[in-house]
Order: sequence, then structure tokens, then C-alpha cells
Amino acid sequence: MMGRQLFFSGQQMTVRRANCLFFKMPANGMDLAISSNIDIRTVGIRRECFVEDAVNVNNRRWALGIIGFFALISAATYAYSEYYLYLSAYLWFGLIYGMCLQYGRFCFASAFRDLFAVGVPRMVVGIMIATVLFSFVSAFVTATGMSTFHAAPTGVHATIAGLIFGVGMVFAGGCASGSLYKAGEGKGVAMIVILSISVTQAIFVDVGGWFNKLVPDAWRVSAIAKKLPPSITVTDGWVDQYLAGYIWDQPIKKFSKLLGMSDASLQGAFIGDFLVGVVIPASLLLLVVYIFWYRKNYRKKLLAAGAAGATSLRQEATGYWSMMMSSKRTAVAGLVLGIACGLQMFVIEGLRIKYGVKNAGPLLSKMGFDFGLSVKGTVFDPGYWYVTTQEAQWVGWILQKLGWDNMDNIFFGLNNGIPNPAINPADWMSLALIGGAAVMALLQNEFKWSKPTWELATWAMIGGALMGIGSRLGLGCNVGAFFVRVAMGDTSGWLFGIGMIGGAFIGVKFFNWWTERKLAKEMASVQF
Repeated sequence: MMGRQLFFSGQQMTVRRANCLFFKMPANGMDLAISSNIDIRTVGIRRECFVEDAVNVNNRRWALGIIGFFALISAATYAYSEYYLYLSAYLWFGLIYGMCLQYGRFCFASAFRDLFAVGVPRMVVGIMIATVLFSFVSAFVTATGMSTFHAAPTGVHATIAGLIFGVGMVFAGGCASGSLYKAGEGKGVAMIVILSISVTQAIFVDVGGWFNKLVPDAWRVSAIAKKLPPSITVTDGWVDQYLAGYIWDQPIKKFSKLLGMSDASLQGAFIGDFLVGVVIPASLLLLVVYIFWYRKNYRKKLLAAGAAGATSLRQEATGYWSMMMSSKRTAVAGLVLGIACGLQMFVIEGLRIKYGVKNAGPLLSKMGFDFGLSVKGTVFDPGYWYVTTQEAQWVGWILQKLGWDNMDNIFFGLNNGIPNPAINPADWMSLALIGGAAVMALLQNEFKWSKPTWELATWAMIGGALMGIGSRLGLGCNVGAFFVRVAMGDTSGWLFGIGMIGGAFIGVKFFNWWTERKLAKEMASVQF
């Protein structure tokens, strides 16, 4: 009989038939014979036609409600002050990012875990597609002078930071951006990861005491020589000395400038940063993935189809393309994500020109919000997609309210500030990202509240802490330190990525060992 399905819910078993008759009986271990001549008198009849459709309708209402809520916030705040349009721009791009991430299941931790553990390259391919497309759009934005990007110092620190971050994201079961979209799906473990990342960062950037003994003298001397404002007590925190005494002394390298081109020119943006800095290395990376992880199964399919002998160049090209198209869902999400990331820079720079500001700090001052600004009157305002810094900011703001003076360091006091989370543009973006993920999860019936086990919660806290530390050492996470920098032709992005891939590999190998060890103990305890 067509349309017959089984559903399990609580203590009942539900049989749904095509004619919308539902039969329920207690799930007490009794066998239920499913056949066309089922005795409905035995189990009773309950009409619940279109229950699934009703759930779908309810989910769509919630999704529209979330979008409507954000629209109401945008309209109400703009009516109060036109400056809120700046914050709303971050909000709507965050919503797009969340929908794309959830739709394409974009998560760097999952990408490398799937690749190293089971040999599935789908998400790695999707991430590279998004990176290339983001870079292409960004090249136009850069060439028009509307880019908001600032390249980061290049050094071995980026690889070390990426390594720490990579291990952490595997332990946590999600990267920084992946945890945000998974929180939008209702996953409790992702919420713990976000909390752990946030708290760890806020404390880490202000730690001193015994840790100052680990700082090389060269860092301390170089940091003091920078003559920072008196309110920034650089010798009281080793992270300050790391930033001022080491990071700021490292060179800034973009592929365009390494080739002797201006990164603001069409030639530099498209040939240097896009072609040489992104397309070629991304293609080579995907070629490695194809050879070592995808090609074996592809050749098996060819042999099963009757192919014999050596694989031709045309067949190899077809296999490479089939890997690229292995998940259209991920590819589509990557397409939209890449375009949106590039457009955000253009829009934010346009709004900065409109309001006559270079940063959200002066904008917040115009709006009457002075608390939490850095000594330079600025706040964290990248002008493009970022994740972890704003998470540190809102915890820093809370700690400040609780009496912890954390504005005496470079991270908060000199650069990023700790504005009220309610008027922090980057916070609007991250919260909207969670909301966008919830919208897409609801529309696809993938939203479900889930409570983590104590074991998963523990790993989430450990992994989140490692990602927080890696983010601050690398000046960004998988988005800010890798995705954005690589797409913009910043060499430090690839260095962070190399470390992140290595860290993910170590994390996967560790979990394989941990699982086997745990299973062996459980088997040893079984009495035969």
C-alpha cells in the first residue's frame, strides 16, 4: 500500500497511511503487523490528517516570524535614528550568511573531519568554491576603492594559531561559524561552544602575572618602544607584548604586492590577489583532494561501468568536475555566500562614506553611545564577515560591568573596545546569523532542540577554549583569519589554513584513538 510510514514519538508508535488514517498503540514491545488488511479495531483509529503539513506550516510561520522580527528591528531603529541603517546592514548580511551556512551545511570542522575520517570531500570543495567566488567579487570591490579589508601580519604565528584552532574545532564538533549556525538549529552543544569561545577570549587577552615570564625580552623591549597610550599597560599582559612586540613587527604580504602590483588596481586585484593568490592554490588543493580521496572511488565506478586500462586525461577531468559538483546544495550555498561576502564590503564602505566615518566608533558617538569605545574612539568594525572578536566583546562588556577592568589591554582598550552588545554592529551580524540558520532549518524541517550529553559538553568547552586561544593568536578564526584573508589575497590566510588543516588532522586522529580506547574498555568490562 502506497504512503505507509512508521513514526516513533514518546511512548507511542504511529502508523500513517495514504488515506490519512492514523493508528496508534502503546509501544510496549507488542509486534504490529503492517499489512493492507490490518485490523484497525485492534489498535484503534485516530484521524490526524495532514499533521505533517501542519508542522510544516507552523515552521514556516516561525521562519517568517524571525524575518519579520528582524525587519521590525530595522524599521523601528531607523525611524529612531538613520544611523541604525549601518547596524541593520550588518544584520541582513548576517541573516544571509546564516541561511547559506545551514543550507550548505558549511562547517570547517565537519569539512576536514569528513575528509580525514571517511574520505568525503564534499564540504572542502564547497568551502573552496565559496572562497574563489568571494575573491572574484572582492576583486571588483577592491578595484573600485570600496574595500574595507586590512591585511594581517604574516609569520609562523599564523600557522601555530591555525593548528591550535584546528584541533579545537574538531574537539568541539564545529568551527566558530559552524557553531553559530548549529546553534540556530537548536543544538545545545553548539551554544556551549560559543560560550566557551567567548569567555576564553575575553580572559585570555587580559591575562598576565606568571604568564609574563614566558615572554621573550625582545618582545617586551619592542612593545615598550611603541610608546602606547598610558592607559594601555603593555607590560602587564603577555598578549599585549605578543601583539605589540611581535605581531606588529611582522611584514604584511599580499600576493599582488609580492608580484610588484598595486592591490587597488585591476591588474593587482584580479591577477595578483585573485588568480595567483586564490584560484591557483585552491585548484591545486582540490587536485590533491581529488587524487588522494576522491579518485579511488571514481575509478571503481569507471571499472564497474566497463572501462578498462589507464584512465584518460578526459576521464580524469570529468572525475575532477564530478567531485566539484558532488553536492549541488553545498555549491549553491558557496555561490551565494561568496557573492554576499564581497557585497558586504561594498555596502559598508558606502555607508561609511554616507555618514562620514571610517569606523562604527564615531558613528556610535554620533548616536550618543560613548561607553566602551577604545582610546582611539573606535570599536571592532571589520566591514566584512567576522565571528570571534564580537564574541569576546560581549563577554568583555559583561566582565567590565561586574568590576573587571579589562580596558587596559591592546585588544579591548586600544583596538576593539567593548560597546554595549545592543549597539555593536558585529553583534547584530552574529545574532542574525543564528536567526538566519534557524529560518533555513525551520523551512527544511531540520530545527530541533537537542540537549548535549556531559561528555559532549566537556569536549565542547575544551574545543571552544582552544578555538578562542587560536583566534586571538591568529587574529581571527576560520572566517576572519582564513576565509576572508585568503579571498583577499593575504598570504597569512593560507598560513593559518595550513595550520588549521594540520590541527584538524591531529584532532581526527586523536578522536579515533580515543574512541577505540573507550570501546576497548567497554568491551573489557562486559561479562561473557
